[in-house]
Amino acid sequence: MITTVLAFLLTLAILVVIHEYGHYRVAVACGVKVLRFSVGFGRVLWRRQSGPDATEFVVSALPLGGYVRMLDEREGPVAPQDLPRAFNRQSLARRAAIVAAGPAANLLLAVLLFAAAQWIGTSEPRAVLSAPLPASVAEQAGLRSGDHVDAVSRDGSEWTDVRSMNDLRWHVTQAVLDGEPLQLSVSSRRGGGSHTLHLDLPRLGTRDVDATVLRHVGLGAPYSEAVMGEAKPAGPAARAGLRAGDRVLTVDGRAVDDAQDLRERIRRAVRDGVALPMRWQVDRDGQRVDLEVLPRVVEDGGQRIGRVDAYIGQPVEMVTVRRGLWEGLGLGVQRTWDLSVLTLKMLGRMLVGEASLRNLSGPLTIADYAGQSVQQGIGYYLGFLALVSVSLGVLNLLPLPMLDGGHLMYYLFEGLTGRPVSELWLGRLQRGGIAILLALMSVALFNDVARLLGLH
Repeated sequence: MITTVLAFLLTLAILVVIHEYGHYRVAVACGVKVLRFSVGFGRVLWRRQSGPDATEFVVSALPLGGYVRMLDEREGPVAPQDLPRAFNRQSLARRAAIVAAGPAANLLLAVLLFAAAQWIGTSEPRAVLSAPLPASVAEQAGLRSGDHVDAVSRDGSEWTDVRSMNDLRWHVTQAVLDGEPLQLSVSSRRGGGSHTLHLDLPRLGTRDVDATVLRHVGLGAPYSEAVMGEAKPAGPAARAGLRAGDRVLTVDGRAVDDAQDLRERIRRAVRDGVALPMRWQVDRDGQRVDLEVLPRVVEDGGQRIGRVDAYIGQPVEMVTVRRGLWEGLGLGVQRTWDLSVLTLKMLGRMLVGEASLRNLSGPLTIADYAGQSVQQGIGYYLGFLALVSVSLGVLNLLPLPMLDGGHLMYYLFEGLTGRPVSELWLGRLQRGGIAILLALMSVALFNDVARLLGLH
């Protein structure tokens, strides 16, 4: 819990400081007087100012944002000698550059963070697949348990190497969003050489990416053998006599491919809300043992599924993914661009009802992911930080009042008409913008709570 909170606060601090520093740095370069640079809101906890005419740097009590306050005649009287340094006296191009600098700083930070994560390297699951889910796109394509995906292609002529399971999921997600099929170059762990398979992703009939759609694609957990781990005392596995190290061979007379296959069969061992007894055969120290396992029934996302309260599977095969200086930097630029486009696409689809509002996440989800990524290592945390930085940069460029994009929208109107937006309309747009932002924050917070309660 402490790790999660500290990681969340560190994430906020880094992103806020970089965003506001973008505004501050360009404002100073344009000759604007910056009165205050604040990290957080509310009561000031720490203050530093090198001189009476210098910028005041402060840290405030509520660490959920920040701001840069510039000299401006609209916010108070300005001394005659300082009028050339007032923000409102700057040219339209300079004002627009100062406003756009915050989101631009976040996007530039994302490029560097993605690149740094690649330079440091991360340990990721090798792209060896478990048995695809029944009736999924992957199963119909012919993928089997233990298949290794070597490369992917959209057109069959230009192929991209797949370095890890995370890499594969990224390519699949992009193809689903674009509504395009994906070809896989696959080699089997059982031998037989490489062959090409075709994922008919347009058959899904959606471009909305969530856990449900990815289950329909059928690419689940990386390959892991169906070996039992520790069982919860008095749980179904322990009551059935299962032990750590038991290798599950068959369930109800059918061979078990891998750990994911076994987990899926346990999930489905429920009919009309009642658990069904399962006949397991396991290999225990070279001896075959027959057992009857009765799962318990639990609620999961509105469905009643089976559980045996035991860890299933062995550690998956890992690979270290690391790239050189220029390759890592290039991937940082590409990943930042792809995620920016992905964010805009998803927002657009949510706006027209083609994507679920469940995709919106709030501070609780961000905090949870921050804690998880820190525990996985510095490379994962940098990648997570880059992801949130992209989201912050893109969201701030949306043409909504109260956001940087809203101010840029005002400047666009001023550039086209030769006159600024009237005070009357500024007030109306600000109130509308606040209402929209509060609605989005409410939906995101509701989604966070629903995920924590297992309702999503």
